[in-house]
Amino acid sequence: MDKQKKILIIDDEQMITDVVRSYLEHNDFNVHVEHNGKEGLKAFRDVKPDLVVLDLMLPDLSGEEICKEIRRSSRTPIIMLTAKVEEEDILTGLDIGADDYMTKPFSGKQLVGRVKAVLRRTDSDPIPLFNIMTFNDGDLEINLENNEVRKKGELIRLTPSEYRILLSLIKYPNKTYSRDELIFIALGEDFDGYDRIIDTHIKKLRQKVEDDLKNPKYIQTVHGFGYKFGGGKNET
Repeated sequence: MDKQKKILIIDDEQMITDVVRSYLEHNDFNVHVEHNGKEGLKAFRDVKPDLVVLDLMLPDLSGEEICKEIRRSSRTPIIMLTAKVEEEDILTGLDIGADDYMTKPFSGKQLVGRVKAVLRRTDSDPIPLFNIMTFNDGDLEINLENNEVRKKGELIRLTPSEYRILLSLIKYPNKTYSRDELIFIALGEDFDGYDRIIDTHIKKLRQKVEDDLKNPKYIQTVHGFGYKFGGGKNET
């Protein structure tokens, strides 16, 4: 890595944070640890980490609340730690903005692998050829310089996975992406989970960029194959 990446761990279990810190520091990460949600959010603003490792079960704020708060202003990658193994619980965590998840118990070595995979993925997001791309006479605007997406002039907040999916679709607007391709784009080659997760990301992305969810003009379904991007483009 070109520079030492900063990792913020928010988890109230001292034994877990000690082990995770040790593994991450051994792999040349700069690690900051907080044991409750409020201090974790403060540290997020102060430390400006490259990635957050976030426990869902905290003594004051829930991991879901913290994730939602971070997503209001940032696309910093988040890996959720959870003791819940039900599919719906995991989908909920990814739905509100997490990039990946790990179920407890887990090995420190495995977590380091996930951290590296998520950082590789977010460091290599596909970049279209134009700095600002507008669609349908300014109805949708993507500003690559500021990493901002606007709908009818209003700033909208996308999760990192939603943003990567959108960028990939607009880079090749005539290409139909399979679910497996979008899983690789949004979640990486190391992801081992439910393919329904892509449908969840697509559903949330449509809610943010479409006027009519029954007749989407941007994120279009190609039945039997996957998804593609549609819409009149004006580059800037």
